[in-house]
Amino acid sequence: MPMADISARHANLSPAGETLLRHYRGQVFNRRLYSTLIVLGVLATLGAAMAYANAANSGKFFERLPFMFDFIKNFVPRDPLEIFRAMFDLESPYFDGSAKYNYTANRIWLTDTFYIPYFLYQLMVTVNIAIVSTLIGGALGFCLCFFAATNLVGAGVVRWVARRIMEVLRAFPEIVIAGLLTAILSIGPIAAIAAVSLHTIGALGKLFFEVVENADMKPDEGLKSVGASWLERVRYAIVPQVMPNFVSYGLLRLEINVRASTIIGAVGGGGIGEVFRLSIGRDYAAQTYAIIILLLVTIIAIDQFSGWLRRRLVGDQSFNFAKASV
Repeated sequence: MPMADISARHANLSPAGETLLRHYRGQVFNRRLYSTLIVLGVLATLGAAMAYANAANSGKFFERLPFMFDFIKNFVPRDPLEIFRAMFDLESPYFDGSAKYNYTANRIWLTDTFYIPYFLYQLMVTVNIAIVSTLIGGALGFCLCFFAATNLVGAGVVRWVARRIMEVLRAFPEIVIAGLLTAILSIGPIAAIAAVSLHTIGALGKLFFEVVENADMKPDEGLKSVGASWLERVRYAIVPQVMPNFVSYGLLRLEINVRASTIIGAVGGGGIGEVFRLSIGRDYAAQTYAIIILLLVTIIAIDQFSGWLRRRLVGDQSFNFAKASV
C-alpha cells in the first residue's frame, strides 16, 4: 500500500501506532537504501573486473569486440558439398595431395568393399564412452544411494560417509578428472570412461537417494513387521517404487555424458572431440562443419529417444503436469 494512503487512513493514530508507523517507514527506507547500495556495489565491482580483464587481455577484448565473428565469416568450406564429402569419406574434386582434402585416407574398412566413415566411427567411440560410463556410474550410484537415504539408515555415520563420497566425486568437472587420470591411465578412452563414470556416481547417487527418501515407507514397515532383513526391505519395498525414476534420471544423465565425452575428447580422451580439436586447429573448415552437424544430429536423436523412453516409463501424467505448471 502506498505511504500516502497509510498516512491518510491513520491520521489520528495513538502514540503507539505512530511509533509503529515510524518504524515501518524506517524499515522500508533502509531496505530500499540497502538494495540500491548493493546493486550499485555489484555494478561497480563488475565494471572494475571487466576493465581489469580487458587491460590484462593481450588482444584487448573491447577493441576486438567488433571483429568477434570474423573467424566464422572466414572459416567457410570451399564448396558446401565438401561438408558431406568429409562426413562420409568421399573423394574431393579439390584434392591436391594435402590432408585437408584427403577424406578417403581415414576410412575404417570392415571388408574389402565396405567401410565406416572415419567421423562416424569416432562418434561411435564417443557415444560408447558415454554409454559405458553411464552404466558404470549408474550401477555404483544405485548401490550407494540406499546408504545415503535417511529413511533407510537414519542420520548416522553411514549416511554421512555415503553422502560425502558422492559430494567428492561430483565436486570436480569431468574434464578436470580426465586431466588427472591421463597421467595415470595415459591418453585414450579408458581415462575418459573413468572420469565420466566417477562424476556420474556422485551426480546420479544424489538424485537417486532423494528419490528414495520420497518413497512410500508403508511397504517397508509391513516387511519389517514380519522380520524381513534390510536388504529384503530395500529389494521388495523400495526398489519397485523408485526404478522408473532411476531409469529416467539415468537416461537424462546419458545425454549429459555424451556432451561430456565430447569435451573430454578434446583433451586426449579420444572420440569425436579429439578429431574436432585437430580439425579446427588445422583450419579444415569442411571437416569441422561435418563434425558439428554429426554432433547436433546425435544429441537431438538421443534427446528425443530418451524423452520418449522416459515418458513411457514415468507416464504421460508427469509430463502433462509439468506443461500445465508452465
